[in-house]
Amino acid sequence: MKANELRQKYLKFFESKGHAVIDGASVIPENDPTVLFTTAGMHPLIPYLLGTKHPSGTRLTDVQKCIRTGDIDEVGDASHLTFFEMLGNWSLGDYFKKEAIAWSWEFLTSKEYLGIDPDRLAFSVFAGDADAPRDVEAHDLWRACGVKEDHIFYLPKENNWWGPAGITGPCGSDTEMFIITDKPACGPDCSPACDCGRYLEIWNDVFMQYNKNADGSFSPLTQKNVDTGMGLERTLCILNGQTNVYATEIFADILAGIEELSGKKYTDHDEYTRAFRIVADHMRTATIILGDRRGVTPSNVDQGYVLRRLIRRAIRFAGQLGMPDGSLGRISSIVIDQYKDVYPELEEKRAFILEQLALEEERFDKTLTTGMREFEKLVARLNGSRIDGPAAFHLYDTYGFPIEFTLELAKEKGFEVDTEGFAACFREHQAKSAAGAEQRFKGGLADHSVETARLHTATHLLQAALRRVLGDEVKQKGSNITAERLRFDFSFPRKVTPEELAEVSRLVNEAIAADVPVVCEEMPVEEAKKSGAIGLFENKYDSVVKVYTMGSFSKEICGGPHAEHTGELGTFVIQKEESSSAGVRRIKAILK
Repeated sequence: MKANELRQKYLKFFESKGHAVIDGASVIPENDPTVLFTTAGMHPLIPYLLGTKHPSGTRLTDVQKCIRTGDIDEVGDASHLTFFEMLGNWSLGDYFKKEAIAWSWEFLTSKEYLGIDPDRLAFSVFAGDADAPRDVEAHDLWRACGVKEDHIFYLPKENNWWGPAGITGPCGSDTEMFIITDKPACGPDCSPACDCGRYLEIWNDVFMQYNKNADGSFSPLTQKNVDTGMGLERTLCILNGQTNVYATEIFADILAGIEELSGKKYTDHDEYTRAFRIVADHMRTATIILGDRRGVTPSNVDQGYVLRRLIRRAIRFAGQLGMPDGSLGRISSIVIDQYKDVYPELEEKRAFILEQLALEEERFDKTLTTGMREFEKLVARLNGSRIDGPAAFHLYDTYGFPIEFTLELAKEKGFEVDTEGFAACFREHQAKSAAGAEQRFKGGLADHSVETARLHTATHLLQAALRRVLGDEVKQKGSNITAERLRFDFSFPRKVTPEELAEVSRLVNEAIAADVPVVCEEMPVEEAKKSGAIGLFENKYDSVVKVYTMGSFSKEICGGPHAEHTGELGTFVIQKEESSSAGVRRIKAILK
């Protein structure tokens, strides 16, 4: 089966079950500080899972671009990817376990769709604990489909429970579906919870029926939802009997391009395998990020930092393969050609993508020059013949100098490097980063707090004021909102003057003082555009959208939480204006 065939089969199947096919969202979440990237299909739908009405109804299905970089150092093995596509379907207070399980079984086993032999399928359900009962209902529904008893496993919360996304919020048990491989059982207790490789997950149905409260207790949700996710790449791999995701047709042209540029042959078992896979994965992901309709440029913060790391790792491993300078653009062009029919924005932004890759290659070359100079200073100061871990990590963390380069140069000069000390520093750095990431769960769309809704409303007023003061060239490039502050990125080629910022603040506070109602209307997207509503994604909305109007000051297409009147916002205060990346400015502001 080919990738596009799988995409179409999935959407066609759920459309036949009354689901509206919606467009996937940007890989960069809008107004959500919980994560840097969209990590799952449900992520853009959080407001609707919490009860906000979706313009397309209560049954939805889509293909969502997802990025997960928590395991970036694992990329190069048989399964880890930083970008993947998630096939998903949702019930927003509509159907529940009975329909979800029956349809999952039908899609998996029907010859019209995936046609998997039922004997090759296994299923896990929630075993129950003090928070929620054993999911006997899910077990019995699988049995009613014809699943054998020894193909169903009761597993604990760590295996069969989802959420909440933050500290509190919607959550519930899930049921997971697995392919049974040819690998023998690892023992009498072998189950999908094992890492032995006998069971490969193919799909997951989450039943959101509880809300986790601040005190740790669980209460039933008024609106019960179903959220499902099937990874396209992994499913293709399984359906076609392949042993790793890089063997699928998705990577065939990309790997062939790397072969041509490097003069080396790709196999899945030689010394260059990992380098081939890293270049292929990272360039696919970097192209998707740069080409996204809310795409960012490489930088030293947030999404831009992750993008920079992906590109520079790709440069480094391309060098190991002997690929010439400028190769990344050639590989990126292959990615664009492969995905342009599915994601037309990649073709639209081809020139921008290739330009940014070329610039980053140039910047990295300068970084290596600086790193080399700092390395020489470091060894000149050494009393012995060993570079300690903190010093090696300083080169990496401060100057972006890869540890592999430090090791190579040290070896040439007869020095040793304390790799264990470097690893300890790196682990400490990761721990701090993880702690910082946890702080992202304190606000945003995931909790729909009053403070978040007001700050989100303020971003509408801010954008309208910026366009009045600076001109219609101003367009939103991204935002990040916590319960304490807003951060708004917008396209503009220069620093905003203090006088211009003062005028922006005056206009926003004038709109707040007017205390006009925040009016929400649902209308076809074309009607919304004709009415003068501005929108971040010009051609990628659903057929029916929500338009929020605040008097004659602001009219925007949006799906986030809002205040009821502008007067609720208090006083708007700009704290900082700075550069976010090339051609993009950033404003940080609060409400008092």
